[in-house]
Amino acid sequence: MAPAKGKVAKAPASGTAKAAPASKASAGKAAGGKTSTGTKPTGKAAAPLPRRNKAVANAAAAVHGKTVSPWSDAEITEAFTRFEAQDPEPKGELDHTDAFTLLVAVVLSAQATDTGVNKATKGLFAAASTPAAMVALGEDQVAHHIRTLGLFRGKAKNVVELSRLLLERHAGIVPKDREALEALPGVGRKTANVVLNIAFGVPTIAVDTHLFRVANRTGLAPGATPLAVELGLEARIPDRFKLHAHHWLILHGRYICKATKPACSRCLITDLCRWPEKNF
Repeated sequence: MAPAKGKVAKAPASGTAKAAPASKASAGKAAGGKTSTGTKPTGKAAAPLPRRNKAVANAAAAVHGKTVSPWSDAEITEAFTRFEAQDPEPKGELDHTDAFTLLVAVVLSAQATDTGVNKATKGLFAAASTPAAMVALGEDQVAHHIRTLGLFRGKAKNVVELSRLLLERHAGIVPKDREALEALPGVGRKTANVVLNIAFGVPTIAVDTHLFRVANRTGLAPGATPLAVELGLEARIPDRFKLHAHHWLILHGRYICKATKPACSRCLITDLCRWPEKNF
């Protein structure tokens, strides 16, 4: 999930002559040999940083998080002051028009990108944008609209059933209550936090895969589980930053502190970050 709508070299021209093969002298020896100028190498080239998929990157971050010293209060305040200065009003990146369409979009975003969800919900919300309309549309038609998403049949079932329960239990209104939200099909703690934060302005912190990685890599709020990270952030982040904190961190993980190739040269908090494998 996440937040605000926010963030080659050219190939040789056809017919270009091929470069001459390197001579043995210019190639040099693999180890301890001389260069083409006859001098010994002055040092080894830096080893490339390992590329990791998202799951491996997050696991590595969690292991690292167990070893780092905690940030000071001053460092935390400085980090969020920088995030605020760069983007004072961050927004989520899931398209929605109200609390109900936000709820549906977040449920659909499990194991999917926000871009993919937005493409799927464009047609879905045109056909049904209220709980009553979603129930009337039915599971098969909902599944048809979201068929490009992973696990679309299970998600369609959840969307129709949560719509029915909203009508049955809450007069068709999305409740401003964590327990009531989590009682709906397909709604867990993270989804409830997103809805409470964006739809109702509650300063919750929704920990997704990006935020989990950032919190552990940087040492901001290390934790072995999303809940541990969430509680750590809630305990340390000053109140004035809490409403937008999860947006800033999710976007930072999505576009800067990426799983496979973090863009450390563009990072606002690289001087505060405890990650040893910075990529410049």
